[in-house]
Amino acid sequence: MADAVPDNSRRYRGLNAGQRQSARRGQLLAAGLELFGTAGQSAVSVKQVCRQAGLTERYFYESFKDREDLLRAVFEEQIRVVREATFGAVGGAANDIEAQARAGMNAFIRAVAGDPRIARVIFLEVVGVSPALEERRRRAIHEFAHFNAELAAGHLGIEATRRLRMGALALSGGIIEVMVDWTLGYREATLDEIVDLLTTLFMAAYRQFASEVG
Repeated sequence: MADAVPDNSRRYRGLNAGQRQSARRGQLLAAGLELFGTAGQSAVSVKQVCRQAGLTERYFYESFKDREDLLRAVFEEQIRVVREATFGAVGGAANDIEAQARAGMNAFIRAVAGDPRIARVIFLEVVGVSPALEERRRRAIHEFAHFNAELAAGHLGIEATRRLRMGALALSGGIIEVMVDWTLGYREATLDEIVDLLTTLFMAAYRQFASEVG
C-alpha cells in the first residue's frame, strides 16, 4: 500500500487549500466593498471585481454565484462589523440606560460614518436590488430595533411589548434616515451633534414608556 501523502505537500505558501480559498474570498469581499461602496453596485461587473481583487473569474465563482451573491456577502460582513461595534459599546458602558444608549449611538454612527463605503453599501446599494436582498435588509433593521427594545425593556423591568417594539423600530428607521442623508452629503450637523440628538430622542421615548409602566 502506498504511503499517505504528507499534509504539508498540499500546502502552498504555508496555506492549505481551504485556507487559500478563504483568503481568495476575503480578497473578493474587500474588492466588493471598494467597488460597491464607491462606484455603486449597478456599475460593477464580475470582471471588475476580479480585476480589483487580482483574481480570475474562476475564483469568483468558487465563492459566489453572481454579483448579487457577493453584494449580499459584503452587506452581511459590514452589518456584522457595525453590530459588534454597537453591541460591544453598549455592553462596555456603565449600567445606566442613558450611558448605554449614548455609547451605542456613538459606536453605530462612528462605524458607518468612519468609512463612506460601509455606509453606502448598507444604507443605499442593497435597496431594491431583489426581494431576497430587500428581505435581508429589513431583517437587519429589525435586529437593531429588537436590540434597542430589549435594552429599554431590561431597564424598565418588563417584557418588550408590541408598543415598545414598534417604538424601537420607528427610532431605528429615523437613525437610518439621518445616516442616509449623511452618506448622500447632506451634513447639517456634526457627528457629535447627531449622536447627541439621537440619544435625546431615545431617552425621550424611554421616559414615555417608563411613565406608562408607572
